[in-house]
Amino acid sequence: MPLLLKTHYKLARTAIKEHRTRSFLTCLGIAIGVASIILILSLMGSVSNLVKTEISELGNDLMVVRPNHTKDTVSSIVEELTTSQSFQKSNLTTSDVDAISKIEGVAAVAPIAVSTNTIASEKNTLPSTTVLGTNLDFIKIEPLPLRFGAFLSEKNEEKSVVLGHTLSLALFNTINSTVGKTVTIMGEKYMVVGVLDQINKTINFDNIDFDNALIMDIESLSQTSGPAQIQQINIKAANTDGMASIADNITKTLTEQKHGDDNFKVSYGDDITHPASGLFNIISGMLTTVAAISLLVGGIGVMNIMLVSVAERNHEIGIRKAVGASSRNILMQFLFESLILSISGGILGLMLGYAFAFLLSTITPFAPFISWQIVAVTLVTTIAVGVIFGIYPAIKAASRNPIESLKHYR
Repeated sequence: MPLLLKTHYKLARTAIKEHRTRSFLTCLGIAIGVASIILILSLMGSVSNLVKTEISELGNDLMVVRPNHTKDTVSSIVEELTTSQSFQKSNLTTSDVDAISKIEGVAAVAPIAVSTNTIASEKNTLPSTTVLGTNLDFIKIEPLPLRFGAFLSEKNEEKSVVLGHTLSLALFNTINSTVGKTVTIMGEKYMVVGVLDQINKTINFDNIDFDNALIMDIESLSQTSGPAQIQQINIKAANTDGMASIADNITKTLTEQKHGDDNFKVSYGDDITHPASGLFNIISGMLTTVAAISLLVGGIGVMNIMLVSVAERNHEIGIRKAVGASSRNILMQFLFESLILSISGGILGLMLGYAFAFLLSTITPFAPFISWQIVAVTLVTTIAVGVIFGIYPAIKAASRNPIESLKHYR
């Protein structure tokens, strides 16, 4: 049996070598589909790892409360991340923050209210700048690195702001002498008390690019831009024991506070990753569908080439059957050829996919995600394509009448 399989492999390889260009183009069709899937799976894994790593660094004592949508997941995420007024539908309030802070086992509570405003300095004016409204507990939950100055404190809470690294450069063309200067928001002047160090984490569970954000007290934000719409409430537990119990207490407290309105969700652990990767997962799903269609087209290309090969080698099939080859031998010969084309395309696609992933990592924060599962999916997929699209031509070759086949000459 091993000798027979080796013979089938050699015959298939010889047939492929006789038509190198045609075989390469067939493999390329498979490779494009596989490379697309590899790139998408790598990016999805990278996004998931970015957020999970961040949460792990912050500690397993992190919990969040977000508005809960009653719609299906896809509609909910799309509306949440594409509608500028989506946060106005939140039922989270500063009273909820106060209520959560009184629950046993809660060490710190910080609201996140996001607004978009025009910010002006003595040198530059920036429209559509992200403004984050929060409180003094925020730095206890997320220890953002400060380059200069200090974070919001009880002493400078009123009329003070903290600037992201990139935002400071855009407003003042520097970060070294920014502390002590003022910025204007909706006609109100605020003193800069701190500048963050560069973070380079555009993907995070807060869904905020801190390098380009201005941080201020949530009460000041409400006075400046109107009632703040809280997007999320971050919570730090006193310890990691009994996280489920604390989450249940938070849910019970907020439900009572809202008179039965449970349009919110308490999350911890891996559930925190939404909505940072939610929209990306939707886009990835769509791209995966396109990649699957591309792989289907590549499979059809394999079938087409194999049918042409069967038609060209009628005389060879007749000779092999005449000297004793069984229909099964003929079927295995052509199926091996189909598998070699498909697997070769899969290996080429694996290399191309990761090459593009590494190239993309040089201009984005998405480091290539490599795992044996992705390699296994690639191998299984290419074998399936080879078998599915190669079985019909192989059966057609095996069913040839030897006498009729011997009449055909190339």
